[in-house]
Amino acid sequence: MRHLVVLIASLLAGGAALASPLAVPDGQFMAVCYHDVRDDVVGGRDADPYAVSTRRLVAWFDWMRANDWQPVSLQQIVDAREGGRPLPENAVLLTFDDGLASLYSHVFPLLQAYDYPALFALQTGWLETVWAGDTADYASETFADADEPLPPGTVAYNDRPLGADGFLTPGQVREMQASGLIEFASHSHDLHRGVLANPQGNEQPAAITRRLDPETGEYESDAAFRQRIRDDLRQSRDAIESITGRSPRAIVWPYGAHSREVDAIAAEVGMPWSFSLGGTPINHPGAAGFSRLLITDDPPPVAIAGEARAADDQPVNAPSPQRAVHVDLDYIYDPDPDQANANLGVLLDRIKAMQVKSVYLQAFADPDGDGNADALYFPSRHLPMRADLFNRVAWQLRTRAGVRVYAWMPLLAFDLPDAEQKQRLSVTHLDAEGHAVPSTRDYRRMSPFLPESAEIVGDIYADLGRAASGIAGVLIHDDAYLAEDEDASACRPEARWPGRDEPLADCRLSPEAKTRALIDFGRVAIERLEYHVDLSNDFRTARNLYARVVLDPGAEARFAQSLPAFLDAYDEVAIMAMPWLDGTELPADVWLDELADAVEAQAGGFDGVVFELQARDWRGEGRWIEAETLRDWMEQLVRRGVLGLAYYPDDFLNDRPRLGPTREGLSLNAFPHRR
Repeated sequence: MRHLVVLIASLLAGGAALASPLAVPDGQFMAVCYHDVRDDVVGGRDADPYAVSTRRLVAWFDWMRANDWQPVSLQQIVDAREGGRPLPENAVLLTFDDGLASLYSHVFPLLQAYDYPALFALQTGWLETVWAGDTADYASETFADADEPLPPGTVAYNDRPLGADGFLTPGQVREMQASGLIEFASHSHDLHRGVLANPQGNEQPAAITRRLDPETGEYESDAAFRQRIRDDLRQSRDAIESITGRSPRAIVWPYGAHSREVDAIAAEVGMPWSFSLGGTPINHPGAAGFSRLLITDDPPPVAIAGEARAADDQPVNAPSPQRAVHVDLDYIYDPDPDQANANLGVLLDRIKAMQVKSVYLQAFADPDGDGNADALYFPSRHLPMRADLFNRVAWQLRTRAGVRVYAWMPLLAFDLPDAEQKQRLSVTHLDAEGHAVPSTRDYRRMSPFLPESAEIVGDIYADLGRAASGIAGVLIHDDAYLAEDEDASACRPEARWPGRDEPLADCRLSPEAKTRALIDFGRVAIERLEYHVDLSNDFRTARNLYARVVLDPGAEARFAQSLPAFLDAYDEVAIMAMPWLDGTELPADVWLDELADAVEAQAGGFDGVVFELQARDWRGEGRWIEAETLRDWMEQLVRRGVLGLAYYPDDFLNDRPRLGPTREGLSLNAFPHRR
């Protein structure tokens, strides 16, 4: 087989190839991720969507050579990062995961024929299992729920038993190492699987998930989680070193799932170079981690190379249309778990039918509807948990409805159980006698200038990251404001500027300073959250903004909010484009036009702005707005060039607003394409 592959490569390499306008940006590299390579793969119909055919791999190698795309080694990337020789034009890093037998029988001969370097990632737990010929211990832990035990000497690969003949041998690994073309990375020892992530039974990537013990109902502590990851990576590192004589310096995370937390652990055990999946496959050598293009369905070369143009045209933070539904988790919650699950099923069907991009999902409990967080839908050290529900709903929305889930969270309005602590940490204003008293207007908020507030809110956000590491973003609630006469707590001796450890120079703050303080307070909390979340999800930040601030720039003094400042600080600004909440006497369509004019004037367009419309008129009895009216507002804004639309609330249990007209206005697949 090896000589046959070389012969195929030689024959195809001599063929003519058309020059391509596609290019990798100078000084960067494109990383691609392969798995199995077989002669009989049928593109788009193969049982293994990650397998590629030998012919297509040869075609890709041939295309790169003909178009001056140059595969590079990890060492070349490290050298470029450290100020050595820069990367060549159109640099490509070839990576192959899992340690399958075809890496030796099919891939290695081609790499030798073309003189291309590559990075091979070994899942050492699988290799040790099949080499030992006895999977009793491994199978009992990993596949305890399987209907039938695995045959001895096999592991479950793509839902079927795979034995020693499906994987590399130690001798093959050593031979490839000695060639100088192949560098071996860790693909973990036993993290290429899911672990129990919530009481409802969802399994999520082992590398970033706090494992739930079904017997005790307790989640792994920070110490236990980190020790589990550390032990696994050390075991994989030691196994590779024992075979190759070299300790791996790169970790290729299973499923691409990783976080800053586990990247730090990998670096600690000697693997500072971190590879994932998702996001753009175009990487700068100086980046903290590298993403790869997952090759599926046996694509032709131009389809692979086209990802370079797509990434170049659409940088990571480039504006793109947003369509979101703002969902109250309180609608799903029910004391009866079966009813809560039934409610979730209704939501999933509706979101799939709505054809939207994102869901802003409530992560806090607010059963009395006053906007303050009385409890949370995830475990936390500071507030009670109403139900362990957020992880389950977010995961189901992501995997079954295919949407990005943003955790909708307060920033200041947490009702702490300790009444004395809540009052002591409150946003305050001066009463008629000049005494600082807690502000209770609309929201009961914690002062952003008190270090204890920052610690508590940061802990809550970190708890959210631990509980739901797969979220794609966070939306900060509209509780993050300060009125003109707030916050007298900034004048207390212990007060500090958010995120800094020095007293305020002057506690009499301008509206602009208050706006910046709230942004900085939020940044501190979000950084605590981001430390735990999956980096492969391209985590995004969003912030609610009152429309009045946009329509009347002088209103910054009343809210400590600003559209230009928010656009600089967040990936998205969700303007509460709710005419009948704003209190205007203008017709709604006229008011929306004026709001769009003001946004365009202040922002220079609509990039990064989401117009969040109201589906309910809270004046009087709080009637639901006709879905046709909501649709007309959406279409009006789209005609103006608005990129981002959302609405709130959504009563999915009672089809309010009605699905049909709402979808016509909101779906990216509908207006203006179908109407």
